[in-house]
Amino acid sequence: AAAAAAAVLRCGGLVAVPTDTIYGLAACATDAAAVGALYAAKGRDPRTPVALCVGDVPSVAAYASAGHLPPGLLGALLPGPVTVVLDRVPGALPEGLNPHAGGTVGVRVPDAAFVRGVARALGAPLALTSANRTGEPSTLAVEEFEHLWPALDAVFDAGRLPSGRAGSTIVDLTEAG
Repeated sequence: AAAAAAAVLRCGGLVAVPTDTIYGLAACATDAAAVGALYAAKGRDPRTPVALCVGDVPSVAAYASAGHLPPGLLGALLPGPVTVVLDRVPGALPEGLNPHAGGTVGVRVPDAAFVRGVARALGAPLALTSANRTGEPSTLAVEEFEHLWPALDAVFDAGRLPSGRAGSTIVDLTEAG
C-alpha cells in the first residue's frame, strides 16, 4: 500500500494517510502543482506553511539544519507526534514551498510505519497537513473528511485512529539553548 501511495504522489496526486495523531493529506513536497492542489483542497491560506514528512530521523538533515542540536535530541523526539521547526537547508527544497516561513521548515517523522513507508518509497519528502478543511476539526476516521474525497486521488484507511484530535506538537529548534 505504501508503494501505491508513493506512485500516486509521484504522478502529482494527493492522498489521505493515517499518521500517529490524525489523518493527513499529503502531496510530494517537491511538486509545486501538487502542493498547490493540497492548499486548494484544504482551502488553506498559501501563507500558512505545511509540514514536511520524511521516512526516518537521518533524513531530517537533508532538508533542515540540525547540526547545532545536541547529539541524540532528534532521535529522542522522533519518530513521534512532534513537528520540529528548524532552519531550511539552502537549495534542498523548492523555493515556492512555504515561502512565508522565514527560512524555516517544520519536519515530521510520525510514529506510524505506513506514512514513513510512503515517504521512503517516494524518495522525497511529503508535504503533510491535516485531513480537514481549514477551520474544521481534525479527523480520526476517513468518513469524517468524506467531503474532501473528490479532491483526492487515493484514501488509505487504517480505521479509526486511537489518538485524540490533537495534531502534532510543534517544537521550535531553530536556536540552540
